[in-house]
Amino acid sequence: MSTQAVTQQPRTGAATRVRTDAHASRLALRIGFVALAVLFAVMTVLPLLVLIKVSFSAPQDIMTARPPFLLYNATLDHWRAILNADTVLGPARHSLVVATGTALFAVLIAAPAAYVISRMSRGWRYGLILALLFTQMFPDVGIAMPVAITFLRLGLNDTDLGLILAHLVPTLPFVAWILVGTFETIPREIEEASFVDGNGKIGTLARVVVPLAAPGIAVAALFAWLKSWNDLVYAIYLFLGERTLPLMTFYYSNRGSVFDTATFAVLLTIPVMLVTLALQRYVEAGTLSGAIKG
Repeated sequence: MSTQAVTQQPRTGAATRVRTDAHASRLALRIGFVALAVLFAVMTVLPLLVLIKVSFSAPQDIMTARPPFLLYNATLDHWRAILNADTVLGPARHSLVVATGTALFAVLIAAPAAYVISRMSRGWRYGLILALLFTQMFPDVGIAMPVAITFLRLGLNDTDLGLILAHLVPTLPFVAWILVGTFETIPREIEEASFVDGNGKIGTLARVVVPLAAPGIAVAALFAWLKSWNDLVYAIYLFLGERTLPLMTFYYSNRGSVFDTATFAVLLTIPVMLVTLALQRYVEAGTLSGAIKG
């Protein structure tokens, strides 16, 4: 055996061990990531499963020292008790109208402002982005009281429009912050090429910029809808005679039974799941990373 062959054999063995160790490390990292993802999924889904189970359980299965985890004596009595026109339809209509209106107005108002900010110089752009983030530091409770007093004088309490306007106060800066990152990912060269093709500023925005930013706009609208749908603070201050679904859930959690609370909580979650599933194709890793850049 030649000296060169003897020298290459240890090198080949060392390279093989390095590749094996690297493969084992990647496998361990992948297993750890999957286990962590499963743990977070269980932690997220388990409370919802418990709520669903309680909403369909008979009292003897819950009012005991050790309630069973599985559903044994299923009943629809709790759902029949709340699914009537006086209890659900009014609050559900208010919540749907307010959440949808807030999302639409937030996108229509914030999108043009976000586009202008994204095309500013770096110094002005990041200064305004920090200002948008700074507005999120104020608690809703501190803002809701003066808003409620002002709207009470204007006659906007107990109205969908009043609650939509109130929800726009914390939602607009957040939506604008998301959309600034969305428009930043669109190269200016594409706009310049559109100008060369004869499109004006409005035509470029309508035919080029908005279609390219559609995924980020959908994500921003989804976040705005969820924020408005789950709101309780502004509804408490502005809806004195009317109710929203979060208000009904809060009311029954304080004065109702555990079965009514669980049933209302599940009912409040169903539209969230439907809207999220409807926009799921937009909320992907690549789309979301581009939508919240900056």
